[in-house]
Amino acid sequence: MKKRQKAPMMAVALEGASRWCIDDDVRLASLSANGDARAFQVLYERHYSRVFTLARGVLLDHDEALDATQEVFLILYKNIGRFDGRSQFSTWLYRVALNRCIQQARKLRPKRLLEVGLESQTIGIQGETWELEPDTGIDRALARLDPNDRAVLALFYWEEQSLKEIGDALGCKANAAKTRLFRARERLKALLESEGP
Repeated sequence: MKKRQKAPMMAVALEGASRWCIDDDVRLASLSANGDARAFQVLYERHYSRVFTLARGVLLDHDEALDATQEVFLILYKNIGRFDGRSQFSTWLYRVALNRCIQQARKLRPKRLLEVGLESQTIGIQGETWELEPDTGIDRALARLDPNDRAVLALFYWEEQSLKEIGDALGCKANAAKTRLFRARERLKALLESEGP
């Protein structure tokens, strides 16, 4: 009778996960940690736009967000072996992305942030497109917010994360994430009111 080998942590996480995407991300992370470049490429393609959107929400600058996104995936590539499967892969990725974006936002001079606005965005629904012009009052208020506040707002409004998911990404409970979101909204509201009409 053969002795059964102990399953690695990621394999255990695979067995207990209920959604295929979570299973697949954990499997791909495990393969990437073992040197499979194609597995990492799939993770990159799957999560790139969400990381970029988060970076854009925190940094308020397209080019800075591109740089931060590339750095996040470089950090991820170098440290993928540290992912232990105790949380969802996306939660771990968001935590890395948030830390990197907040760190980068703090390095930017406040004056530079005040000069930066969100570019106009194009949206499309069923073949029709509309050009959305940015609201410079909101841009200025967002630029004056602390990067931590922008991160919470970006996760909630742009990434449509639940309070539990935001808490996981921030390393806190859902109630603490709710409090942070409330305070960030209040600070944004105060800044918008100080801007005037």
